[in-house]
Formats: sequence, structure tokens, C-alpha cells
Amino acid sequence: MVLGTHNISGNQSRGGSVGAQPGLGEANLLEVRGLTKIFGTLTACDHVDLTVRKGEIHALLGENGAGKSTLVKMLFGSLEPNAGEILWDGNPVRIPNPSAARRLGIGMVFQHFSLFDALTAAENIALSLQNDTPIATIAAKASALSHAYGLPLDPFALVGDLSVGERQRIEIIRCLLQTPQLIILDEPTSVLTPQEADKLFETLDRLRSEGKSILYISHRLEEVKRMCDAATVLRHGKVVGHCDPRQETAASLARMMVGNEVQAVVREPVSESERGPVLLEIRNLSRQPATPFSIPLRSINLRVRAGEVIGIAGVAGNGQGEFFEAVSGEVMQTDAASVRIRGKDAGRLSISGRRRMGAAFVPEERLGHGAAPRMRLSENLLLSRHATDGQAFVGSGGVVKAGAIDAAAQRIIQAMDVRKSARDPEASALSGGNLQKFIVGRELDRRPSVLVVNQPTWGVDAGAAAKIRQALIGLARAGSAVLVISQDLDELFEISDAIAVMHNGELSQPLPIAEATYEKIGLLMGGAEPGHALHATEPA
Repeated sequence: MVLGTHNISGNQSRGGSVGAQPGLGEANLLEVRGLTKIFGTLTACDHVDLTVRKGEIHALLGENGAGKSTLVKMLFGSLEPNAGEILWDGNPVRIPNPSAARRLGIGMVFQHFSLFDALTAAENIALSLQNDTPIATIAAKASALSHAYGLPLDPFALVGDLSVGERQRIEIIRCLLQTPQLIILDEPTSVLTPQEADKLFETLDRLRSEGKSILYISHRLEEVKRMCDAATVLRHGKVVGHCDPRQETAASLARMMVGNEVQAVVREPVSESERGPVLLEIRNLSRQPATPFSIPLRSINLRVRAGEVIGIAGVAGNGQGEFFEAVSGEVMQTDAASVRIRGKDAGRLSISGRRRMGAAFVPEERLGHGAAPRMRLSENLLLSRHATDGQAFVGSGGVVKAGAIDAAAQRIIQAMDVRKSARDPEASALSGGNLQKFIVGRELDRRPSVLVVNQPTWGVDAGAAAKIRQALIGLARAGSAVLVISQDLDELFEISDAIAVMHNGELSQPLPIAEATYEKIGLLMGGAEPGHALHATEPA
């Protein structure tokens, strides 16, 4: 297969209009034939075929490392394919860069936003436009578009003052202002409350009815079944199936992704008598904002006992990051008793000091925070566990026991099914999901008394997510206290014994899982008063 020769690098016409028959899906907008991308000895995309019709929401599914990101990067001009061709409205094209993709009619909303906190929404939108349109004109157009699509947005608001849901609206409006015919969405609901996700689905329905096409990447299979007209499934860089997700079950879609049955997560209820002593206690924890865009913490109180998993829900940007920093020791408190681990004051101890007390921590950002990108997995293991495994990993005179470290790294890799291209690669060489599995496994391998984890399965496929969730439950049932911060409500309902909600730096009282509903938690996430949320009646 040869590469297409039509180079979309100038002011190229976008071809036929999709406005004549909106939503009918009678013609192909995008066709990919044999698209291949090779990195060294790794074939990330192996002769991929994909067709997206006009007026269609098309799901792109696959486990971590399946090739989804590589494929959409080629479609958006961030990567150049080694072989194959891309057809747009029936014409072969070459897409050398994102600007060319946007001129062609392809827009993309990334999972991780590319916004500047110190700029307004309109100023951030202006940065992506190819002309010198005045800010006032951009603001007016953004405001009109936001109201038309039910995505309310103040174009003059500083991004640093906005919730994550509001920031996503900026990304979507910025994309729509470029009048794309195809919109690529990468995990669009991962940072939204249930109510915000429903609003997004309404917007996608409208875009589909107008003849827009959407390529939808998500690990949330129930929403794929709800929203998508067709699906293409990748596994190990190859297409393994096309289907109508509405005719499938979440289990059958997961089975197509991973090649076998995904083990269901089992959480047996734990009785009051089965729970042990309080192993992690937060007492009146307050913290002033460290930056102009940080969230102050206000008198947070929480107790996590041996044998239980406590979940913390909340839309990102409501103080979860500041809370994790305080509990983990990245930021020490003036009051030593504000954080207690295994009955002892830990508020003035460093991360290593808290680790020595039996605690373990998994931060939200895996690359750069949870792992040093240019260091090998074994070296990252040594960095995080030298304080607790010093004698096992470092001999007399400070000589590193390379064999012991390598053996421990390989044990973690095998236990968590970390997929890699070399025995001991650099952290940056792993896909996001596989690096997440290694970082979580690195902490689970210690069998800590207290584990605090922030976004344990963010960007992780269904099979790996089930493995991580079951491991967290298993650790708790073995006698540890587990605290999970997550924006994924399905995850929290699956693994938690009780759920608390963080909103604007304040933490609600944990609600026992038997009493919790999606509506109650969602309302608390949106800022409703606890009494209002507790009167909601929707079953979980």
C-alpha cells in the first residue's frame, strides 16, 4: 500500500458539503486503508483499516498500547505514517501537521487539555486560530456557539478560575469554531460529573444530527453503547473487529478489546466487626492556596480503617491534588496531628518518613511525578523504595544490588501484566496505561498498611482497570486502609465501602455505599448542599 499523495498543507478546499443530508450517514467522510506506523522494532499500527461515515459517531476501542493514540495522531497530523493511505471525501490526502488537519476539516479535543491558566477562555481560543481576528469578535462567536450547543461559557473568564468541566467546554468550542467535519474526542467524560456528561451527550447528538462525524475514544463501554453508531476495535496494533456497539454488551466489547473474558470485580461487603483500627486519620486539615490557581483546603476530617476502601469523588480542580500533597507528605503541615498514620502523628514528616510508617502513595500524574521519564523501570523502583527497602536494594558502602532490584521489577511487571518492548525500558517508552500498571504495582508489592492513590485507572483499559481495582479491594480486605481519589464514579461505586465528595476544598462525610446513588454523589460533586443530595432517590 502506498501513501496518498495529496498534501493538505495550503488553503485546501474541504470537498463536498455534509449539510445537504445531515445525519444520514450515506457517504464516507474518512477512510483509512492499511495505515501503518513503526517505531524501531515496534509496529504500533499494523495495516489499520477504518471508515467513518458522515453524520456518524464512531467509537475507537482497544486496550492500552493497542495503537489508538498512534492512529489518531496520524489522522491529526502529529505523526507521519510509514505506509497506507488516508482518503478524505474519497480523495487520497497527506496530513503533515495539525494545522493541515484543521484546514482539511479535522478537529481534536485531547484528554489532557492544552490551556493557559493565566489567559481568558477567548485568548486561549485565539491561540489556535490561523488569523488575526480581534479578541472581541472571537469572544462573541464563542459565546454564541456555546449557547447554541448548550455549553455555557464566559469567554472573558480566566481559565485558572474554571472547573475542569468548564475547561473542556473551551476545548470543544475552540474545536467547533474551526468548523470541523470530523471531531476526534479522547476520553471526553473522564473529568465530568454525571450531569455534565449527559449535557455533553446532548451536544454530540446535535452535532451528529447536523451531519458532523465524531471519532470517539473511551474506555467507558456503557457510554459507547449509548452514543455510538459503529465501533472499530484495535488489539496489538491491528484491527480485530468492527461492530455496532448498540447490539453488543459491555462484556462482549471488553472481550473484543482484550481477547478474552474480563474478570468481574468482586467486592464483598465488610461488616463493622470485620473492620480494624483506624490506620489513616485526617484531623482538621486546612491549607492556604500555594498559587493563584490553587484551591484552599478547609477543615478536612476523615478516618480510614483497616479492611476498608474509602473513595473520594469530585470534579478535578476542587482540591484533590492539594489534598493528596498534604496526605502524602509532598507538602508538610504545621500541625503534626493533622495527619496520623497507624495512630502516630505524621503531619510534619516527609514522604519517606510516611513511607517508613507503612504508607504508600500513587500520584495522579504518572510521567514526571510517579516516574522519572528517562530512567528505567528498575531505577524508578529504587527511587521510590530506597527508604523502605534499603537493605534489600542497597548493600554496605552504598553499593546498589542491581540483581535484587531487577528481580523485584520483573516480579511487578509479571504480576500487573505490564507490556513493554524491552526487558527494562525507560518509563517514557511505555504506554500510559502500562506505566500506570507498573506504578500501582510498585506500591502494592510492598503490601503497605495505608495506600493513598489518586486516579488509579485513568486511561487504563477495561482488563487492566479490573485488575487494579480488584488488587485495591484485596489489599484492604487483607487488613490495609485504602483511600482512592477518583473522578470515575463507576470505579468508586465498584470498589468503595463508602464515598465522600470533595468540592471547593471541602470534604463531605463519607456515605456508606449501600446508601449512595449516582444522583446523590453527582449533586454533591456539582456543589449541592449535602441535605439536598441525600434526599435524591435514584438507585445506584
